[in-house]
Amino acid sequence: MVARSCLNLLDLVSGDMLNAPQTPRSLPRVMTDPVIMSDGDGKQSNDDDGSSIFSSEQRRKIIIVSNSLPLNAKRDKVSGRWSFSYDEDSIFWQLKDGLSPDADVVYVGSLNVDIDSREQEKVSLQLMEEFNCLPTFIPSELYKQFHDGFCKQQLWPLFHYRLPMYPGNRRFDRLQWQAYVSANKIFADKVMEVLNPEDDYVWVHDYHLMVLPTFLRKRCNRVRLGFFLHSPFPSSEIYKTLPVRGEILKALLNADLVGFHTFDYARHFLSCCRRMLGLEHESKRGYIGLEYFGRTILIKILPAGIHMGRLQSALDHPSSSIKVREIHQQFKGKKLIVGVDDMDVFKGVSLKFLAIEQLLQQYPELQGEIILIQILNPPSSAHKDVDDAREETYITAKKINERFGLEGYEPIIIIDSHVPFYEKAAYYSLAECCIVNAVRDGLNLVPYKYTVCRQGSSKMDEILEIGSDSPRSSALVISEFIGCSPSLSGAIRVNPWDIDAVAEALNLAVTMPDREKQFRHEKHYRYVSSHDVAYWARSFEQDLVLSCKDQHRKRCWGIGFGLNFRILSLSPTFRKLSIEHIVPAYKRSSCRAIFLDYDGTIVPQASIAKPPSPEVISVLNNLCSDLNNTVFIVSGRGKPSLSEWFDQCENLGIAAEHGYFIRWGKDTNWQMSHTDTDFAWKRIAEPVMKSYMEATDGSSVETKESALVWHYHDADPDFGSWQAMELLDHLENVLANEPVVVKKGQHIIEVKPQGITKGSVAQEVLSTLTKRDKSPDFVLCIGDDRSDEDMFESILTKPYSASSSSVPEIFACTVGQKPSKARYYLDDTVDVMTLLEGLGTASGSKSRYSTESPFEEREVCFENDV
Repeated sequence: MVARSCLNLLDLVSGDMLNAPQTPRSLPRVMTDPVIMSDGDGKQSNDDDGSSIFSSEQRRKIIIVSNSLPLNAKRDKVSGRWSFSYDEDSIFWQLKDGLSPDADVVYVGSLNVDIDSREQEKVSLQLMEEFNCLPTFIPSELYKQFHDGFCKQQLWPLFHYRLPMYPGNRRFDRLQWQAYVSANKIFADKVMEVLNPEDDYVWVHDYHLMVLPTFLRKRCNRVRLGFFLHSPFPSSEIYKTLPVRGEILKALLNADLVGFHTFDYARHFLSCCRRMLGLEHESKRGYIGLEYFGRTILIKILPAGIHMGRLQSALDHPSSSIKVREIHQQFKGKKLIVGVDDMDVFKGVSLKFLAIEQLLQQYPELQGEIILIQILNPPSSAHKDVDDAREETYITAKKINERFGLEGYEPIIIIDSHVPFYEKAAYYSLAECCIVNAVRDGLNLVPYKYTVCRQGSSKMDEILEIGSDSPRSSALVISEFIGCSPSLSGAIRVNPWDIDAVAEALNLAVTMPDREKQFRHEKHYRYVSSHDVAYWARSFEQDLVLSCKDQHRKRCWGIGFGLNFRILSLSPTFRKLSIEHIVPAYKRSSCRAIFLDYDGTIVPQASIAKPPSPEVISVLNNLCSDLNNTVFIVSGRGKPSLSEWFDQCENLGIAAEHGYFIRWGKDTNWQMSHTDTDFAWKRIAEPVMKSYMEATDGSSVETKESALVWHYHDADPDFGSWQAMELLDHLENVLANEPVVVKKGQHIIEVKPQGITKGSVAQEVLSTLTKRDKSPDFVLCIGDDRSDEDMFESILTKPYSASSSSVPEIFACTVGQKPSKARYYLDDTVDVMTLLEGLGTASGSKSRYSTESPFEEREVCFENDV
C-alpha cells in the first residue's frame, strides 16, 4: 500500500501550493565543460540550460548548506542600504578553519531578515562577491510553514522525545510537510547554481534539510555529499510515530556520509534503518557502514567543538575585564554556580531551580554562600510552550528566593536578556561550578566554553591576581541526556528528573577538594582544546573524501520517484543477468550444469516453510527434461521436506543440508558426502541453542540429521541480532575442540560438520561429470545468501579439464544487489523464475524421454558417489 506522503515530489513542489513567488534568477557563471547528470528516470542526460557546466580553472569548493547563513544583516534607517558582516559565533563560520586550504568555502542558506524581492538579486551578487554566501530567499509564508511549522512543531519536539499526544503539541500537518519539502527544493536549486559535481563537496547541516540529499542526488548522481545532524536522533519507537518517517530516512541515505554527535544518536539511526528498511550495518576498521543499493553510506560519530580563538579573544576583550571586576566585587565571598540555557522547554531550567531548593534545604550551611546565576538566551522562535516555560521558571525562582533569601542575598539570579559573549565569558571565569540540566539536547557547548574560560588568560590572571603558573580548576554537573556528556568523563553526570541526585551533585561540586577539581579540569581542558571545531570539521571532511573515493569506479543509475528516489551503484563487472545475454550461451552449449538455491532464490524467503508452487515445479521439469542439462537444488533444508516437495521432478538432483546428503534423481538413493557420523557435539550445542530460544521470543531451533540451526527471523530485529552474536560466540567457545563449524547466515546460526558446504556439492557434481567425459561447457549457479557464496567461489575457481575444447561459460548469479563473489545479479525470485522459464523455452523439444530412459543418462554419475 502506498502511503499518502507525497511520493512524487514533482507534484508536490509544482503548482501554487502557497502561491510562492519565484526566487531570483541564477547567478551567472563561467562555463566550459559539460557534466553528465542523471534525470528522473535514471537515464544519463546533459543539462540543456548549461547549469551544470563549470570552468576547469575553478578551485575545488566545499559547499556548506545550513538553514541560516553565518551572517549578521542590518539595514541603515536613513539610506535604506543593507550592510552585512560574518557572525563569528556561528559554528558554520567557525568550521572553515578546519577545512582544506586548497578549497574555497561557499555558504548556502537563509538570511535572518526579509529582503524585498526587488533587492534580492543585488543582495545575492553582493553576498557572493564579498562573503562567498548564496542566500535562498524563501518566501516568508513558505518559510513560516517550513521553519516555524514543520521544523519547530514536528521535528524538533519529536527529536527531543515529545510525542504528538503531549499537551501543547500539534498533530501532523501535511501542508507543513509540503512546505518543508518545497523549501528543501529551493535549497537544492541554489546549491546547483554553484556546484561542480566533478570536484566539489557538499556538507548539509541539521534537521531543517533532511530531504535535501534526495534532491541533490537526483540532480547529480555522483554528487559528493555529507550530512550532519546537530540535534538528537530519537529511538526507533519514537521516530516511527512520524508519518513521513520512511521518506526522511531514505533521503538521508542519499548522502555518502551521515554524522552524529554521539554513538547513541547513531545507534538509534541504524536501528531505524534496520527496523524500517531491513538494512544491516557493518563495522570495518573503525568505520560503520550501511549497504544501500550497492552504495556504502559511512556513519560518522564525533561531537562538534568550540572555536578556541574566539573564546580567547572574548577573554581578552576589554569589556570582559571590566565585567570580571564587577562580578568579582559584587559576589565577593560567594560561590557562584553558572547556568546558560536557551529559553525552551527541554533545557530543564525549572528542574535546576528545584535542585537548588533541595540543596539549600538539605545543607542549610550553604544558605548565603552559593548563588546560581542563570542566563536565559532569547528563544529562537515564539511559542506558547516557551512562554509557559518562562512563567514557570520565574514562579519557581521567586518561591525559592522568598524562602531562602536573606537581606542582600538571593540564591537564584535570572538574567533574561541578550548577554554578549564576552560577558558570559566573565561569568564562566568566576563560577566554581557550571550546571547543564537539559532533559534532552543535541550537543550543548556550554560545558566546553566554561572549561576554557576557567583555564583563563594572562589578562584575566592579572585582574584576578592569579599567577600564570597557578593550577586551574573547574566543576561540571551535566545531564546524561546531552550530547557532550560522553566526552566529559570527569563531569558529574545526573538524571535531571532526579532532583535529590542533582542536589547531591551540586553539593559535591562546590565542596570537592581543590586537587580533585584541578585533576578533572585538566582532563577536560586537554580534550576540549584538542577536539575543537577545526578538528571536528577537518575530521568530517577527511571521512567525506574517504566515503566518496570509489564513486567513479562504479556504474550508477537513478531509480524511483519522489522521495523514493535512490541510486543503484554497481561495480562495472557486476551486472544484471538478462535472458538476452545468457540464452545464446545456453543454446550453443551441449553439456550444462545448473545449481539453484531454494529459499530466497526460487521461492521467496519466509519464516514458514513453504513448498514450491506448481509453476516452479513446471519450470524445473522443463529444464530437467533437456538431455544436456544436469539440474541440482542445493539447499540447507532437510531431505524429508525436499524429497516431498520435489516428488514430481524425476530428473532433478537434490543436495540437502548444504550437501551432507545428495541424490541425483527421484528414483536413486540418498548418498552421504561425509563419512563421519559422530554427532556427539549435538549434546553440547542443542542445550545452548534451546536456552537462547527460550530467552529470545520469536526464535526457534531446527534439528537436522547433520546440523542444528537457530532461527531468529521472527524475533525483534535488534534483540535477535544481539542474541545471534552472543550465541555465535558462545557456541564457538564450547565447540572449539569439536569437528564442526559455527556459521551465521541470513537470520540463522548454524552448527554443522566441517567440510560440508554448497561449494563442495558443486565441485562433486562438476568432477563427476568431467570423469565421465561430460565436462560442462555451461555452468549456471543462482543463490541469495552467504552459504551460496561458497558455490560461486567453487565454480569460478575450479580448474577445468585441459582436454576441454574451451573453458565453460560460467554464470554465477546472486539474488539482490549486494557485495558478492558472483558476477551477475537478479533482483528477486520473480526475476529468477523468469530467467529459468526462458532457458526452458530455449531448450525446445530436446526431451530426454524421446530417446532413452531417464536413468540411463544418470547412472554414470552414481558409480563413484560417496
